[in-house]
Amino acid sequence: MRAVVQRVTSADVKIDGEVKGKIDNGFMVLLGVGNGDTEEDMKYIADKIINLRVFSDENDKMNLSLADVDGSMLVISQFTLYGDCSHGRRPYFGDAMEPVGANKMYENFVAYVRDKGIHTETGEFGADMKVSLTNDGPVTIILESKK
Repeated sequence: MRAVVQRVTSADVKIDGEVKGKIDNGFMVLLGVGNGDTEEDMKYIADKIINLRVFSDENDKMNLSLADVDGSMLVISQFTLYGDCSHGRRPYFGDAMEPVGANKMYENFVAYVRDKGIHTETGEFGADMKVSLTNDGPVTIILESKK
């Protein structure tokens, strides 16, 4: 599983011009599910994101987690995180999990994060989405469960 995590002051996702999900302070997460990913991969990535200490403490040091700052998460499904561009100019997406399994893993990820007490908004799996965000810092972290 792969995730691109951006610390944001705000983020939203629109589908057909209507806001589907919106957060203020927190993380905008692009989540990709790969072939062979398991529930353990999902839990590893979710726990890593929830506990990333990249929010400023009283000394302006990145030392607080999403839970510490009562932050929210906007999670967007993103199969293109598995695009392999090593050959030619057109990405190969064969390492991304097939849509039915990937959607189930995406939904399990969202449910798991919500069960941990994090306010979580989403896009819509497989939809044409327009994502807007204000990256804070900027802080962007790339995570992989297989590393």
